[in-house]
Order: sequence, then structure tokens, then C-alpha cells
Amino acid sequence: MSFCSFSGGEVYQNHFETGIYVCARCGYELFSSRTKYSHSSPWPAFTETIHSNSVSKYEERPGALKVLCGKCGNGLGHEFLNDGPKKGQSRF
Repeated sequence: MSFCSFSGGEVYQNHFETGIYVCARCGYELFSSRTKYSHSSPWPAFTETIHSNSVSKYEERPGALKVLCGKCGNGLGHEFLNDGPKKGQSRF
């Protein structure tokens, strides 16, 4: 199992071990390594969450949604709309 520390600490940008990425605060499942991909961002990049309720989100600015852990509300970064590896996909 891989642990994603989105609030500082280890960087998982180049980490591609098979597993589940979880919230650094509460351990809630967020993303699967199956949806992780290389991106120029210093943060790990995923195309989708592991469960529909893994995260909550709200529009922070046009084209970018603020993403929070669906269980504890820990800040996870953003979802960038239409910025994934394929046309129409988002990037978390």
C-alpha cells in the first residue's frame, strides 16, 4: 500500500509502485496506482478517484476544483478539468 502525503513530506510524483494511495491524515482510500500517470506537475497525477466518495470538491477558480479527502476534509490539491492524458479527462 502506498501512502500519499499531499500536505508536505514525501513526493510521489515518480512513484509507480502498485497499490492504493490514501489520505496522509486519516488513511482513507483516495486513488489507485492503475489511474496514476506521469505529468510535469511536482504532485502525483491521477485520472480518477478510487471510489465516487473518495473526495469532495468545490470550484475554487474556473477550470480548477479544490479537492478534499471525502472522510476527514484534508486538503489534497486540485482537479484540473480537461487536463488529463486523454481528451476530456481531468487530472487530480
